[in-house]
Amino acid sequence: MSILENFLPAFLEEVVGDRFGRYSKYIIQDRAIPDVRDGLKPVQRRILYAMYDAGNTPDKPYRKSAKTVGDVMGNYHPHGDASIYEGMVRMAQPWKMAHPLVDGHGNWGSMDDDPAAAMRYTEARLSAIAMELLRDIEKRTVLFKDNFDNSTKEPVVLPSRYPNLLVNGVSGISSGFATEIPTHNLREIIDACIAVMGNPAITVPELMGIVKGPDFPTGGIIMGEDGIREAYETGKGRIYVRAKTAIEDVRGGKQQIVITQIPYQVVKSKLAVSIDNLRLEKKVDGIAEVRDESGRQGLRIVVELKKDADAEGILAFLFKKTDLQVAYNFNMVAIVNKAPRQLGIKAMLEAYIEHQKEVVTFRTKYDLEKAEDRAHVVEGLVKALNILDAVIETIRASKNRQNAQDNLTEKFGFSERQADAILTLQLYRLTNLEITQLQKELDETNKKIAQLRSILENPRKLMKVIQDELTEIRDKYGIDRRSVIQGEVEEIKVNLEVTVPAEDVLVSISRGGYVKRTSLLSFTRSGGEIGSAGVKEGDVIRWSLGVSTVDPLLLFTQKGQYFLLPVHQIPEFKWKDTGTAIVNVLPLSKDDRIVSVIPVKPSELVPPPEGQPADAGPVLVFVTKRGQVKRTPLIEYATTRNMAIAACKVGDGDEVLTVFRSDAPEDLLLVSEQGMSIRFAENEVSLQGRVAGGVRGINLKEDDALADAIPVSGDEGEILVLSDHGYAKRTLLLDYPLQGRGGKGIQTFEFKEGKRVKPNGTRLIAAFLVKEAVTLLTVTAGSATAEFLSETAPIDDRRAQGKNVVPTDKSDALAEAFKKPLQSPERKD
Repeated sequence: MSILENFLPAFLEEVVGDRFGRYSKYIIQDRAIPDVRDGLKPVQRRILYAMYDAGNTPDKPYRKSAKTVGDVMGNYHPHGDASIYEGMVRMAQPWKMAHPLVDGHGNWGSMDDDPAAAMRYTEARLSAIAMELLRDIEKRTVLFKDNFDNSTKEPVVLPSRYPNLLVNGVSGISSGFATEIPTHNLREIIDACIAVMGNPAITVPELMGIVKGPDFPTGGIIMGEDGIREAYETGKGRIYVRAKTAIEDVRGGKQQIVITQIPYQVVKSKLAVSIDNLRLEKKVDGIAEVRDESGRQGLRIVVELKKDADAEGILAFLFKKTDLQVAYNFNMVAIVNKAPRQLGIKAMLEAYIEHQKEVVTFRTKYDLEKAEDRAHVVEGLVKALNILDAVIETIRASKNRQNAQDNLTEKFGFSERQADAILTLQLYRLTNLEITQLQKELDETNKKIAQLRSILENPRKLMKVIQDELTEIRDKYGIDRRSVIQGEVEEIKVNLEVTVPAEDVLVSISRGGYVKRTSLLSFTRSGGEIGSAGVKEGDVIRWSLGVSTVDPLLLFTQKGQYFLLPVHQIPEFKWKDTGTAIVNVLPLSKDDRIVSVIPVKPSELVPPPEGQPADAGPVLVFVTKRGQVKRTPLIEYATTRNMAIAACKVGDGDEVLTVFRSDAPEDLLLVSEQGMSIRFAENEVSLQGRVAGGVRGINLKEDDALADAIPVSGDEGEILVLSDHGYAKRTLLLDYPLQGRGGKGIQTFEFKEGKRVKPNGTRLIAAFLVKEAVTLLTVTAGSATAEFLSETAPIDDRRAQGKNVVPTDKSDALAEAFKKPLQSPERKD
C-alpha cells in the first residue's frame, strides 16, 4: 500500500469547522444549558440520580461527598471530579438556589466566596424537595439511555414534579449561547402553571399578576417592571437589583447605613471591601468606618458615617459606585427538543406542562399495568378458593409443580400467572377472613383500574391530577417572597458634595497649557503672589481663578469646541510646582488652543423650572476673528461628557477670538487689527442655539480681522488699545458712540506711515476697558514677556497714534496681551 493510499487531502477549515461544530453541539446540549423540562444541566441531573440510586435520601444519614462524586464519575459523568463537586456545591448553597437540592453537612462555602471544604470532609444527602424532582422515576415516567460505557442506564430527564427551571434558575455559558434565568418564588410559579393549564390563552400581563417577578434567595429590591415584562415575553430583559438598606441614628448625633440584604450573586466580602476602598481613596467624604457584622442572625454590613455627613447622599453614591445596586440581564435559554431556544415565561410553563402530561401518562400506564396484573391474580385466587376442594384434589394428583400448574390451567381455565399464584398460596389464606379480604382487594383493584383508565381517556382528569400534585408541593414547600418588586427604576442622583469635600482652591492655567489646582494654604505659604507661581521658563500664568472644588469650569477653544471640567478633577499641585499639561486632563487636539475659561456654579447648569424661559439666566457671548457674534444661554452648555463638544459653528478661515459671560445685557465693543471699532447693544444679537454660527457684528475689510471684543456699559472708563510694536493710548469710553450692529464702525487708532517716521505698529493686538490702574502683561511671538501699567498709556482722542510703552524688537513683535491675574484671586460667588 503506497503513502498516497494512506492519506486523503482535506481543507483545514473544513476539518476544524466540523470538529468545532461537534464540540459546540456537545457543550450546548450536554454541559452548559439546562433542559426546559427539569431545569437541570446534565451534571446536576447525574448527581441527583446517583444519590437517589445509592439511597442517599433525606430519611437516611449523611454520606461522604467523595462517595457521591465517585459514583457520578464512575457511572455517568466521565469528567473531572472538581467539576462534579462544584455542581454539587452549588446545589447545596442556599444563597444561590431558591430551594437547595442537596442537603449539605459541613463547610459548603459562604456568601464571602469562601470555597467549600474538600469533598473528603463534607457530607451530603438529597434535600426533601429534590425527591420531588425524582418522584415516580422508577415507574417508567422518563426515558433512560445507556451511560458512557454501556454498563448501566441513566435518565434522559427527571420527572421534575415542580417547575424547577424557573424556581431555582440557572446560569451557564457555552459556545454561541449563554443562559441566565433568575430564581422565582415556588408558590407563584406553581400558581402560574395551574393558571396556564386552566386557560391556555392566558397573556403575559395576566401571568405577571401571579408571578410578580424574580425572587432571589438573597432578597433585595428588584426595580424595572418593564424589564421583567420584556423578559417574560421575549426571554431577554434587564432589571436592577438593589440592596436592602436602612439609615439608623446612633449616639453622638451620628448616623449609620445598615445593609441587611445584598443583590443576587454579589460577594459580600468584596462588597464591604469596595465600600471601604472608597473611604480609603477619599472618593467619598463622610464614611468613618465599614464593618461586616454578619453572623447567625443574618447578613449585616454597617457603614458608620461621620458627624453631619449626608447619609442619603452617601447611600446614593454607594448605589451608583458599588455593587449595592447591580443590573441583572435575563437571557432565558433552555434546551427544547435537543436544541437551544430563547423562551418567555409562558413558553417555559407550556413546555413543563407537556412534560408533566407525559410523566403522569406514563406513570398511570405503569400503575394500570400493575393493577391489572394484580386484579388478574386476585381474580384467580378468588375463583380457586370458591372451588377449593377440586383444586386441592387436582394438585395432590399431580406429579410435580409443573404438572400441577399444567393441570390447573387445563382443568379449570386458569392462566399460567394465576396457576402460579395458586400454587404459592399459603395455607393460612384459606381462612374465611382471608377469602373476604381477597374479594375486597379485588373490588378495590377493579375500582383503581377504572380510575386509572379514566385518567388516560380524559385529558381534563389528567390535568386535574397534575394540578392536585402541584398544589400539594406548593403547600408543602412554598415560602414567602424574599425580594421586593418595585415597578419603576429609581434614578440615582449623587450630590457632588458627597464625593468631593467643598474647599476653596486656586486653579491656574498657563499660556503654555499647564494647569494645576492649589490649596489656599500652599498659595499663602509660597508668598501669596502670582509671580511666585511655578511655571516653565518663558511661560506665564494666563488665568488664575478662585473657585470651589465642587464648581465646574467651561473651557472654550479657538476651533469652536468646549469642555466642561469639574475643578475636583484637576490634579492638585503645590503653588511652586509647574502643574500638568492640560492635554493630560482634557482630550485637547494638538492644533487647537484654549481662548477662554469661565467658572460657573453647578446650579447654573440645572435646567430652569418649567414655564421659565431659558434666556432668564446667564448668557455666553462668542466673538470670532471675522467679526461674527453669537449669544447662547449658559444652560445649553450643561453636559456630563468629558470630551470636546461643539460650542459654536466656526466658518472656514475663521476662529473663536473670545468667549465671555453676560449676566445682564450690556454693550459690546469690537476692535479690529486695522484700528476700526464699533459699539452696539448686546441684545441686538438674538439668542441662538449651541451649535449656531452667530451674526455679523462688524463689517471688516478683506485684510482686516478682530483684535479684541470687550463688554462695556455707560460712559465711565477708558478704552486702551495696544499695537504689535508696543504703542498704546487710552481714549474715553464716551468717545465711542452707540451704533447699529454690522456697520464698518469708527477709527480708534492711527498707524504712522512714511520713510522717515518710526512706525507705531502694523496691527492692534489687544484692547481693554480700564477704570483704574491695572498691570498688563505682553508676550512676543518669541515668548518674551514684559509688563506695563495702564496709566503709562496717554489719554488721547480716537485717532491718536499712541505712545511706546513696551520696547520691542523689529524681529520679535508683540503677539498677545492680557491683564495680569490678581495677586490674590478672589472667588466669585
